[in-house]
Amino acid sequence: MTTPGPRIPRFHLAVPVDDLAAARRFYGDVLGLAEGRSSDTWVDWNLHGHQFVTHLAPRRGDDAHNEVDGHDVPVPHFGLLLTPPEFHDLADRLRAAGTTFVIEPYLRFEGRPGEQWTMFLLDPAGNALEFKAFADDAQVFAG
Repeated sequence: MTTPGPRIPRFHLAVPVDDLAAARRFYGDVLGLAEGRSSDTWVDWNLHGHQFVTHLAPRRGDDAHNEVDGHDVPVPHFGLLLTPPEFHDLADRLRAAGTTFVIEPYLRFEGRPGEQWTMFLLDPAGNALEFKAFADDAQVFAG
């Protein structure tokens, strides 16, 4: 996994999971993240240079959704902005692992400001992830 350039601050995000072994299989084996420190109740992951932590916690209730570009987007969610080749490589990797998508990989806002590839999926604990890619980084915050 790559690390962000020196101008991009790294973030720390912790999410609840109900099974650390399932989290290890998903984040380590399927997504290919490097594991850092861990204990019997949490695991640190290198998410492209960001500190992402899975904490053992009871299951949460149903999450909210919002309509975006004709799709029911889960809220909350988190993820990464990748290059288009990285996005398509990850989509292929997820398909090969038998991942069920909440929203299949597709080109959102095609031909409009903010055009982007996007996909949504759930980790084994039900946390929603979005991975996206912009062909033009100037479109990330386009209005």
